[in-house]
Amino acid sequence: MRIDITKTWLPDRKKFDTYVDIIYKNGWVTNNGPLVRELEERLSDYLGVEDVILTSSGTAALETAYRALGLRDFAVTTPFSFVATTSSLVANGIKPIFADIDPETLTIDPEQIEKQITAHTTAIVPVHVFGNACEIDAIESIARRHSLKVIYDAAHAFGVEFRGESILKRGDISVLSFHATKLFHTIEGGALIVNDKRVVQKSRYLINFGIEGPESIPSLGTNAKMNEFEAAMGLCVLDDMDTILQRREEVYRRYEKALSSILPTQKRKSDSSMNFAYYPVIFESEETLKRVQRALNEKSIYPRRYFYPSLDSLSYIEPKQYCPLSRDISCRILTLPISPYLSEDMQKGITKCIIEKLR
Repeated sequence: MRIDITKTWLPDRKKFDTYVDIIYKNGWVTNNGPLVRELEERLSDYLGVEDVILTSSGTAALETAYRALGLRDFAVTTPFSFVATTSSLVANGIKPIFADIDPETLTIDPEQIEKQITAHTTAIVPVHVFGNACEIDAIESIARRHSLKVIYDAAHAFGVEFRGESILKRGDISVLSFHATKLFHTIEGGALIVNDKRVVQKSRYLINFGIEGPESIPSLGTNAKMNEFEAAMGLCVLDDMDTILQRREEVYRRYEKALSSILPTQKRKSDSSMNFAYYPVIFESEETLKRVQRALNEKSIYPRRYFYPSLDSLSYIEPKQYCPLSRDISCRILTLPISPYLSEDMQKGITKCIIEKLR
């Protein structure tokens, strides 16, 4: 059996069909339909936040956040993330300026952020890498001193709490991804968590071509709306979150027990809760990583090199930059398969193969 980095959670088919029947009955498939509105309300309650704005993807949510806050010129961000964090900036005419990472927590280093700020910097775009909280207090202190916006890429941080409340409450906007590979998913999708009431309405019309009303188009927008079928999936998956989290934690803890004494993983922030979405391991060298990866692939096991390459090495980035810590970690890190469907026997096969290749 092929074992991929993750396996999409598919909820009870009959429950999903019940929502599909509603869609067919009312004929409303997109444009802020009733299921989208219901999912926004339920997510707001579940996550402990006020305003959830659903989008067609996490990337669309990032781009909407930049437009809603009027970003321009330069934004300081991390080179250690999924490519969308950076490509969404470039696509909107904003130049990413990279601040290197803490090699243990894997999140952006506040001291490096401060060094990269100029008079042309308009925002900081940190990432809660693998759901691990950034140095939030330090980042937001820097932002206040320099009058910068803070947009957190929280694609990995669904359900994570920081000091007892939702991590999504921090910064100006936090962005979630609901891609099928994520802890919580809507097949494709994402969300904006907007912490400024003045920006909520603007964000809503930006995802609808900039249309505020039937005869009012006050701003350049795009089509970034979630549809009703995706919302139906999200409503079903949300019902199953307790099961999903329990099973993922079981998988995470088994990896921890088998591998933590021989392979370092990410250092977790003590004031940040965990959602058990990823289990990264860091090898002593890229050569060792590749040897282990080949052995796993031969057994139809497919971990992923999250995140590789380091984003400061992308050919289309200007100005050219070099972040040695991010480049080093990105060459040596491998994220192991983790999903609610991964059985103990399957996982034993993964850890046994890794241990054998490390000897």
